[in-house]
Amino acid sequence: MQTSRRTFLTQATALMLAPRALHSQSTARPDVATIDHDRIIKAAGRYLTEKPAPLTTIPCPRSPGTVHDYYSEPDDHAGAFVAHRDALLRFSMCVPALTAAFVLTKDQHFAQQAVAHLDAWFVDPATSMTPAMNFARTVPPAKTGAAEGLVEAVHLAEVAQSVPFLANSDAMTAEKLSAVKKWFAAYLDWLNSSLLAGLARDHKDHHGTSWLLQAAACAHLNTADDTALLALRHLYKSKTIRAQIMADGTFLHEVSTPNPYRNSLFNLDMFAAICMLLSGEFESVWEYELQDGPGMRVAIARHYPFIKDRGTWPYESDAAYFTSLPLRQPSLLFCARAYRRPEYADLWKTLPPDTDIPELQRTFPIRQPLLWVTRPRA
Repeated sequence: MQTSRRTFLTQATALMLAPRALHSQSTARPDVATIDHDRIIKAAGRYLTEKPAPLTTIPCPRSPGTVHDYYSEPDDHAGAFVAHRDALLRFSMCVPALTAAFVLTKDQHFAQQAVAHLDAWFVDPATSMTPAMNFARTVPPAKTGAAEGLVEAVHLAEVAQSVPFLANSDAMTAEKLSAVKKWFAAYLDWLNSSLLAGLARDHKDHHGTSWLLQAAACAHLNTADDTALLALRHLYKSKTIRAQIMADGTFLHEVSTPNPYRNSLFNLDMFAAICMLLSGEFESVWEYELQDGPGMRVAIARHYPFIKDRGTWPYESDAAYFTSLPLRQPSLLFCARAYRRPEYADLWKTLPPDTDIPELQRTFPIRQPLLWVTRPRA
């Protein structure tokens, strides 16, 4: 059958455009709302009927603090109390998922449920948590916790990231919004004034990074005063990078731990989130590098091949769950956008977004990247 001129031109045009169409699928700024839509709605649906479970509902008789104080014990302690750790993790998974669903659908039911949890944890005097981590990883009969316990609160960073989106909901009254922000401001004060928090800050590994991420998330909520963020930018540039990142992008103090792969990816994700929070309209820390090379760009370039192929990891395998990693590391997405590297985003899209393994959940604090790449309405 003879091909008509119109058919020929149509087919030729399609062939010419096909490579462009394929290329257009590879982008440094993927549509997170579309990619994560079903996952977010499914997770939020599970949380819609879940009642808040603040610390006051699970008291520990061994705690030297009040029923409002966070308390936990190390895993290797006989009969370790970890109910507060698990509750904080659950809360920090619940609120961002509900918030992301509200962002996607504008359905007030999601926002109402998220605000109900915030109210129980941060606002209601009868149930609110003390804005401090003085008793995390306490070893009885000690009366105070350990600096390493601060990492158990790292998930609060994404809760803080949820608040500006919920401020646009009917459920978040001005009074509740003020109270929630006041809680995070008090927690930032504790992070800056507590000896225990200061010891965590000075760690040259993921414990120190956890302090910085939490502090940055708290400071980021205060849009009226940039003083705290300026101080944290200075800390990041003057101490954090040099203390942690080697010239080739390796996290020196992570690769010698029992779980070097997991801790390196955990640290990488926190570094990327910190860069998101500390970069503003007039100053970006994404491009900051020391004279001898280390910086976020070098760190993600170093770890990208190991995320793409776990088998290329040049250090010891993790003691546990090595083959269950990597997950959909947010550092890939954030760095793809910052450095215009579509291959990072392409890899991010192919990885599993969630895990049911609690130990891995504790080192995967950013589960709703939609809340990080979307600007909340004023």
